[in-house]
Amino acid sequence: MSTKLQECYTTEPQARCLRVEISPGRALLLPLDQFAYAEITNDEKEQSLHLSFASHEVMVRGRALRRIETALHKLELSFLMALPAKYHSLVPDGQPKIREIVVVEINPQ
Repeated sequence: MSTKLQECYTTEPQARCLRVEISPGRALLLPLDQFAYAEITNDEKEQSLHLSFASHEVMVRGRALRRIETALHKLELSFLMALPAKYHSLVPDGQPKIREIVVVEINPQ
């Protein structure tokens, strides 16, 4: 059994798309050139990071999401996924921990 901690995000300097793993077996690719804006909010227990693309809205909830926001700012964010609950206690303090990702498709009027 592998003891390597699974990462909830990855970066790549030449990223062109953001791969969002919505659930095991279901992923979405969003072109970074269609990224519109991001907004991060904090409450006492966790953060929310709202990512807006031309075709989809992505809401990420978890802790230490500022690193993910910074990677997107640099257009280097290449992958996002929620960590299974069994891994949450293994993530060191200060490292991003994604608890939930919700994706909504924007329907043009």
